[in-house]
Parts: sequence; structure tokens; C-alpha cells
Amino acid sequence: MKSYVREVSDGVHAYIQQNGSWWINNTGFLAGRRGVIAIDASSTERRTRAFKDAIAGVTDRPVTTLVNTHHHGDHTFGNHLFPEATIVGHEKTREQVLAEGIPTYLGLAWSPDVEWGAMEVAPPFLTFTDRIALYSDDLRCEVVHVGFAAHTTNDSFVWIPSRKVLFSGDLLFKDGTPFMLMGSIAGALRALDLVEGLGAETIVPGHGAVCGPEVIDEVRGYLRFVQEAADRGRAAGLSPLETARETDLGAYAELVDPERLVGNLHRAYADLDGTEVDLTAAVLDMITFNGGNPLTCHA
Repeated sequence: MKSYVREVSDGVHAYIQQNGSWWINNTGFLAGRRGVIAIDASSTERRTRAFKDAIAGVTDRPVTTLVNTHHHGDHTFGNHLFPEATIVGHEKTREQVLAEGIPTYLGLAWSPDVEWGAMEVAPPFLTFTDRIALYSDDLRCEVVHVGFAAHTTNDSFVWIPSRKVLFSGDLLFKDGTPFMLMGSIAGALRALDLVEGLGAETIVPGHGAVCGPEVIDEVRGYLRFVQEAADRGRAAGLSPLETARETDLGAYAELVDPERLVGNLHRAYADLDGTEVDLTAAVLDMITFNGGNPLTCHA
């Protein structure tokens, strides 16, 4: 599927990978006189090399800095292909990249014909605990840790205040089903309040097309929908999978990857019960909901 560069502000570029489904994320970069700040890598060797080629099509400056917004492999598996860059991330992002390594379940849960290419663990080696400022020439970029579980336990976003441009990482999805299995539904809603308060005018979501602040309410509506379904299902004694099967997706039926509802319900149940999610059970339930087929992946 087509990927493309879009300049969202002077010297600030989004790299959009369609269709934003499983393992197909957005990245971005700031092209300065001395070098490039890249925001996230991609999931496969081929996709990350294509991202590097796209950068080279805009500027001949080297990538000197690579920011990871969180630890998930679609944003970090390609880190090792930027050997010249300082990899920046929250300290928990480094911990999670090292803890997970290269998962063994990739060819089991998702389409087995994905060509992952060369894979090597390369965690951030410049870490922060709250926020850090980066400068592309004189342009200030703030990398801010959310401070609580949302999409994951270690989400950060990149905010360019003078341009009102936000790279949200996977706190926001556009035209795709948000996915909070490894974070918190309640926390993700709190994170939306946080990013809404920034006053961003242009948003590069973790997946999907460049958009405006309307995406915040779209994601908020879906997450509240999940919470309401979890309340109903739990009160009726239904499992997350049973609740998903009895839930009419309505306006959310057209979002990419609707089976994520099951994973989100597993997370919502865990939030309500104060327990940990069984990730294996959640993924297997998503596969069951998907007709027993591996989850679709075109990475």
C-alpha cells in the first residue's frame, strides 16, 4: 500500500503509511540544517528502509536523532537501521524494548507471510523520566511522557508548540480502531484530556491520515463506547469475547481492525477488576472473533 511524505509545517514532515492497520504505523521527521530528527521507526526492514529513502528524498542531512514514542515493535523494530542516530525514549520504553526483545508470536497471531526482514533489538540509549526538549535548528520540540498507562505504560508524544503540530504516537488513531490492550482505557481517556489541552491544530496520529483536533473526540467516543460495553458485559457475567459478539459496533463498524474491540474489552475488564490482562488469551480471542484467522497484516 502507498506511503507518502506530507510536509505539515515548514521543515516538519509526516510519513504516512496506508492503511494504518496492524504493524503499519506513521512516522515523521524534522529536516534541519545540521541533521534530521526522526520520530519513530517502522515494523519491518523494508518499511524502515523506505522511510529512510523518503527522508533522503527531502534532505541530504543525516538522521542524528531518533525518538521512540513507545516500545511497540511497529515503532521500534527498525531502530537498528539508524546506527548513526541517538535513540531517545522514556526510560520505561527502553525497559520494555529490552524485556520484549523480538517476540516469537509474530508469525502466529498475524499473517504468516509478513516479511519482517533483519531484526535486531536496539532500545533508546538516551532516556528521560518526564520530558525532554529537542531542537531542529531553532525549532523547539517537546517530547513529553504521559505519566500513566494509556496506549501502553510508556507513551510519549512530540509537541511543537510554535507550530501547533502534534505527533501523538498511538494515543490517537484516525479511521482505525484504537488499541489499548497493553495500557488502560481509563488512562487513555485521561491522556486525551492532556493532549486536547495543548491546542494542537495539526495532528499526526500513530496510525491513519494527518488530521485536526477532531480526532480526539472520535477516539474519546470509541473508548467510552468500550467502557459502556464492558460495564454491560461484566454485569451480565459475559466474557470479553462474548460481550464483543453481542455488541453492535454501529458507527465504529467501518474502522480498520474491528477485532481490536475484543482486546480493548479485555483491558476494560482488567481495569474494572484491578487485575492484569492475560495477553495470550486476549490475542487468541481476537483471532476467534476474526473467524479463527490470523489477524490481517500487510506490513
